Amino acid sequence: MTIPLLQLRQLRKRHGQRLLFEIDDFSIASASAYVLTGINGAGKSTLLRILAGLEPAECASLALLGQAMPLAPYPSALRAAIIYVHQHPVMFAGSVAANIGYGLNRRGNTSAWRAERIDEAMAWAGVAHLRDNPATTLSGGEKQRVALARARILQPRLLLLDEPTSNLDGAAREQVIGLIPALLAEGSSVIMACHDRDLIALPQVQRIKLRDGRLQLHARSE
Repeated sequence: MTIPLLQLRQLRKRHGQRLLFEIDDFSIASASAYVLTGINGAGKSTLLRILAGLEPAECASLALLGQAMPLAPYPSALRAAIIYVHQHPVMFAGSVAANIGYGLNRRGNTSAWRAERIDEAMAWAGVAHLRDNPATTLSGGEKQRVALARARILQPRLLLLDEPTSNLDGAAREQVIGLIPALLAEGSSVIMACHDRDLIALPQVQRIKLRDGRLQLHARSE
């Protein structure tokens, strides 16, 4: 029996007295992709933020690769394994290269090793030509690709992408979509909250719908 990357049971989120959702069992497989859909206000972004430790929720049990741990206080093992990328990624002051290497700098390692990893990440995201540009001046599509490279360089087990293609023009949108299969090939799992038909139609992506406070699983695309 394959052990899920992440498994949560009896996950509940309330806004005051209102129950936003109640999920009996939510299992995420390793190296797998999911698209999370649902109407506005269903709780898609909230669910991603809970998984990333950015919002509180009730949870009866949680396990990372079979190891039980609490959802709160948010464990360091989850913080290392899970990275959330906002719909409108925040760019720090400084260059594109500095933004992509921000997380590596905080983790230590030698400067030569970090520089090599940053170069590789910029090439992967197609932003090497922007290396020295101030990150705050980038277009929406460029910021999204920098944010994906900044997340990928930390080798997360699970990437949570909130509307990764919203408000992007055709070319920028296609560039971002093109990075998703590469993340899966490298062994990361991805959950994308979106309504983008092209993301939903990506090969081997499973659709999850949040409706009336419950998760509904749909058949995997071929």
